[in-house]
This record gives sequence, C-alpha cells and structure tokens, in this order.
Amino acid sequence: MADDRETWTRISQGDADSFDAFYREHAPRLQVFLRQVTGNPQAAEDVVQETFTQIWSRPNGFQPERGTLRAYLYGIARKRAADWWRKQGPSDRGASVDQVSVCQTETVSIVGDAFRRLAEEQRTLLWLREVEGQSYAELAVILEIPVGTVRSRLFAAREALRRIWLSTR
Repeated sequence: MADDRETWTRISQGDADSFDAFYREHAPRLQVFLRQVTGNPQAAEDVVQETFTQIWSRPNGFQPERGTLRAYLYGIARKRAADWWRKQGPSDRGASVDQVSVCQTETVSIVGDAFRRLAEEQRTLLWLREVEGQSYAELAVILEIPVGTVRSRLFAAREALRRIWLSTR
C-alpha cells in the first residue's frame, strides 16, 4: 500500500515517468480483461486508453484507505466498459460478438465457450478473481459491493459455469 501511495503521489504531481511505469505494468493485463468484458479488441483498447487518460487528467480520485491502486484502476475500467456497452445498439452488440467468434473460430475451447455463455457480471467477476488474481477486498472496491456479496456472487458464478460445463458434456 505504501508503494501505491508513493506511485499515486508522483502521478498526481504530473510525474510522467511514474505514470508511464504504471501504464506499462498494468495496461496489457487490463486490455486482456477488457477484451473479455467487451468482446471487442478495438473497444478494449479504446477503454484502456480512456481509463489511463482519466487517471492522468484527473488524479484526485484514488483513496488508499479504500483499496489498492490496481483495484482503483480496474474499477475505472469496469465503469468505462459499462459506458461502452450502454452506447452500443442491439445490432452493434451482436456484430462485435460475431466478429470475435469468427476471428477465434479455430482457437475457441470448450471452457472458453462456457465462459462466454456466462452473464457479463459473472464473467467479469470470475476473470478478475481467477485470472487477474484480485482479492475479495479488491473485488469489493472494484465492484463497489460488500465483501460478503463478492463471495456469494463468486459462488453463483462458479455454479453457473459448472452447470454450463456439465450441459456441454
């Protein structure tokens, strides 16, 4: 947490090198996460840029007592991705999913297919916990819900994934 405070202080003071280091460390994984959330590689890239632009241009939102800087970053990205989804029309949503499906036809696994069949909130939660390794406390900050709710929603998401998996066998 002390490193987060120091990093944030430097970014807040306009230290471009600190911001660049923070970006290089977190942008690649954030983009992978956002590809899962949006189902669209270009949208994921755009949301990553918007997220980091917000951090650089408005460096006053991070509160170390509420969680880690990484959790704060993912929280902003999650909100930006939700905004992106709201702006999509019904035909745009189907097109982006179809484009991803066509691009990945040869590499799609059964697990990946089952994962994509989950509700967006469940995919996001499982991805952040199981792939990104976010703690329950970090997830609570990112999703702005109590830790107990994180636990119950994770349980439900895992059960939904298990049911999908069993139905494909």
